[in-house]
Amino acid sequence: MTYAVSKTIEIEKIPVIDVKPLRAGTLENAYSVALEIRQAAEEIGFFYIRNHGVPESVIKQSYSAAKDFFNLPKVVKNNVKINSNHHGYLCFGEAKMEQAKSVDLKESFVWGLDLPDEHPSVTMENPFLGRNQWPVEIPEFKKSVYPFFEAGLQCGLDMMRAFALGMGLPEDSFLKATDEPIARSSIIHYPPQSEDLGEEQFGVAPHTDYGCLTLLWQDQVGGLEVQNREGEWVTAHPIDNTLVVNVGDLLMRWTNEGFISTPHRVVNRKGQERYSMVIAWDPNFDTIVDPSIVCQNGALPLYSPLSCGDYVLSRFDSSFSYRQ
Repeated sequence: MTYAVSKTIEIEKIPVIDVKPLRAGTLENAYSVALEIRQAAEEIGFFYIRNHGVPESVIKQSYSAAKDFFNLPKVVKNNVKINSNHHGYLCFGEAKMEQAKSVDLKESFVWGLDLPDEHPSVTMENPFLGRNQWPVEIPEFKKSVYPFFEAGLQCGLDMMRAFALGMGLPEDSFLKATDEPIARSSIIHYPPQSEDLGEEQFGVAPHTDYGCLTLLWQDQVGGLEVQNREGEWVTAHPIDNTLVVNVGDLLMRWTNEGFISTPHRVVNRKGQERYSMVIAWDPNFDTIVDPSIVCQNGALPLYSPLSCGDYVLSRFDSSFSYRQ
């Protein structure tokens, strides 16, 4: 038996875009970067960004906290087991990508916007807002990881603004309601994967992301692989001081399939523990995703309008065993 086949590509073939002008600089400079981002989103759906605004100190403290959490005994981690708000610990075997033959070989911890139970927006209709769960065994855990989420939210805002600018739209076109986003953050642990597990076992099986935008920090172990336009699986090398950006299915829908939602997977071949940290960026639950806003010159929308939250929730229900 062996691992799933993949192809190693040169790092130089991966688009790396400096997005600092989105945060500091003239609109003209921001527009220039936005055009680079649009090209990558249309041609690949996957690229890296540097000078993204997430401080290195924030990344380091979150990474350290991630390792501390996953080193806890399983019985302790299960004290913060995933709840109905999709906040908490997912153990090995609780995530299985749509159409995958095996469950993912990973464990993760998920959190979102920190709102108290009595907040008026915490309702049954919006299950993504609600109580986060923090392990009492690591008192500083929230303080260590929540800043990564906050910085990632701002980075996501910058990227969504750039997507609009690059498409010649008003810069707030995708940002009409973002005060209570249903964005999620997660830390993920992948154990070493033996060749004996075969070609159909993955850390994360081949999939596309559900929502608008994914921002990923990965350690130097590697294992992320992306499917190119020729259908080949190629390595997505770790690159220092960058975040990986994936266009998600919902943004592909919102741009009337102008942007590509790229299939990707994880195979941990290195014989080492692998860690990654993710921001799954989405706007407010009731944001209407209407592809007609990008249609020009008589083009017709390929999809009907729907709410962001309803779409993401429908995809969750088919991927996580605790929701069955």
